[in-house]
Amino acid sequence: MRRFTAALLVGIVALVFASAAPRPRADASIEDQFKYGSVGTEDATGIPYWIWQALPRMFPEKLPGPGGYASLGILWEPGHELPIGFSAKTIWGVSRVGVNCAFCHTARVRTTAGAPPMIVLGGPSHQTNPQAFSRFLEAAAADPRFTALAVMAEIGRMTRLSWFDAAMYRFILVSAVKKGLLEHRAQFAWMDGRPAWGRGRIDPQNPFKYTTLRQPIDSTIGNSDMTPLWNMKARQGMALHWDGMNTSFREVLLSSAIGNGATTKSIDIPMLERLGAWFEQLPPPPFPFPVNRELADQGKRVYDRECASCHDRGGARTGSVIPIDEIGTDRHRLDTWTQSSADAFNAFARGEDWQFSHFRKTNGYAAMPLDGVWLRAPYFHNGSIPALADVLEPPARRPTKFVRGYDVFDPDRVGFISTGPEAERVGTKYDVAEAGNGNGGHVYGTQLGDDEKRALIEFLKTR
Repeated sequence: MRRFTAALLVGIVALVFASAAPRPRADASIEDQFKYGSVGTEDATGIPYWIWQALPRMFPEKLPGPGGYASLGILWEPGHELPIGFSAKTIWGVSRVGVNCAFCHTARVRTTAGAPPMIVLGGPSHQTNPQAFSRFLEAAAADPRFTALAVMAEIGRMTRLSWFDAAMYRFILVSAVKKGLLEHRAQFAWMDGRPAWGRGRIDPQNPFKYTTLRQPIDSTIGNSDMTPLWNMKARQGMALHWDGMNTSFREVLLSSAIGNGATTKSIDIPMLERLGAWFEQLPPPPFPFPVNRELADQGKRVYDRECASCHDRGGARTGSVIPIDEIGTDRHRLDTWTQSSADAFNAFARGEDWQFSHFRKTNGYAAMPLDGVWLRAPYFHNGSIPALADVLEPPARRPTKFVRGYDVFDPDRVGFISTGPEAERVGTKYDVAEAGNGNGGHVYGTQLGDDEKRALIEFLKTR
């Protein structure tokens, strides 16, 4: 749940009529509401349903591979007209497509290349490329083939619109979408001079900071890994977000919907509160491979001695912000968020029944609990470490180039396979030499012997 949507979806004219698309029933399960339910992003930033469906069919060459939106790592369940993380809402007769929490917080895992994928709700979307989704929409709008006649022809191959719906799409909606996406491309040209996000990452602050909060465009790089949403009850009162910029989970939920494009009027607070209660109880997924219990027991003793104070529930520093001078990890994400931005966010909803008051500027990164740590790969706030085994290596011995976004898991190193032809075909390349991609710092445990490291990794599989 991040501001990328406001950076890529466009508001469409109101008071028009068009065919509706399916949405979850009012009595749908919480899981379906998470995957397909609206949190209010469609009102100001939604794309008309049939245009959204037509674009990957019209411009497949602008996508990274075959499969339409799925080629961007977006997860699509059989039998559903929208992927996980997308919702459809009819506003003034127009069915618009927006995003919801599941876009950034649903993971796909395979135990082997031939195994069926496991979909983990609430997990970090390590396989999804939100920036590429944005740039695809922009590129489609900039193409001279993006015309009302061409779009209508493609829609005609998918469905039969009524004469009135067809007229509204042809004479109003197509041109409005094209105009809005081209304006977006110009507004967010600042992204072109900075390192690409790649799969599983997003700049969670700068797009929102520069637009809604109207902060001056600076040179900061906020590229960050997605985070999980499970077991949030255990995090009550802890520093949230990578830099601990807020300690109120409710404010994080509401602000994330705002960041994704909801307005103070369209935000669906009851739905977000229902989802928040579910996130509080959602358990982390168990490690899907056998665990050597005897070795894990040995590893627990190492963990208690080396890691628990920062990462165990009740640890002296768990949930607190570790100063950047101590932890030493790449500071670019930290520098993205400013006190001015925090003040502007706290003032954003004044006058509403709900308000923000807990946003702040910190000087480090939050020490997080390690529940479900196996599925948090790649590691560190910028995803610069492919596997747990690499975390325990001194910075000079950590991988400098690898691939992100492949979904086959390596149970020994505890991370997704990040080298080889198939990983390279599917994923995006990561180079620690690029600004914001540094893999230094967090040297805790790097001094351990090989046997202790193996035992510790085995124990972490059980978290």
